[in-house]
Amino acid sequence: MALTIAGSDSGGGAGVQADLKTFAALGVHGTSAITCVTAQNPRGVRAIQACRPAIVRAQLEALFEALPPRAAKTGMLFNAGIIREVAAWWGSGWRPPLIVDPVMVASSGARLLQPAAVRAIQDDLLPQATLVTPNLDEAAILTGRRLESVEDLRWVAREIHGRWGCAALVKGGHLRGLREAVDIFYDGRDEWLLAAPRVNGISTHGTGCTYSAAIAGYLARGLALRAAVGKAKDHVSRTIAGSYRAAGHDVLNPFWHD
Repeated sequence: MALTIAGSDSGGGAGVQADLKTFAALGVHGTSAITCVTAQNPRGVRAIQACRPAIVRAQLEALFEALPPRAAKTGMLFNAGIIREVAAWWGSGWRPPLIVDPVMVASSGARLLQPAAVRAIQDDLLPQATLVTPNLDEAAILTGRRLESVEDLRWVAREIHGRWGCAALVKGGHLRGLREAVDIFYDGRDEWLLAAPRVNGISTHGTGCTYSAAIAGYLARGLALRAAVGKAKDHVSRTIAGSYRAAGHDVLNPFWHD
């Protein structure tokens, strides 16, 4: 059982829809707590309607009562009220591992996190996290340092762990000048560079959602964190390589197979 706490993508390419497809592809029953409804398609986000924090809390209460997850992930949380509600739930008793994907900006450039909510992620949510999975822009916002090299990824991963105590997976897929998509994982003890061939000629969104959902899915299947991250890296790379076309748009395919 795995849980996603995230926004709904009406285009089906990212958000809760991508997370649930990923869970299903890994053979894990997926549940969801919806934080926002978006009007979007592969070209962009047209509108966002945030749920009230109370209904997010009610969804969590209902799920943990009858369908308790073995791992969970967050995606688009949008505002400080929702973030604090999720953080309070995780701080109120035993909870499963929480993967925080600090979604801030859509691939199209639309803001998916209110600027005032960054502090809530830093102060309230990250101390509850098992792992945080920022991309280059998100890591820069969280730490105040621009990332331009693999050494920067290493520094930021250690900085995140030092500040908030959680493991970090800093994603360098958009670093320039590299032939591979490189990420750095650091858990306070071990540092691990993950690399996969860069897939060119495919333009998709939802890779970050899929990556973090795969980590949660593998944790729900009983893998340790480092093993789950490694399996998820392979899964998201194959998901991109196996993308298909829908109405002329590239769509990730989490149901790839050899």
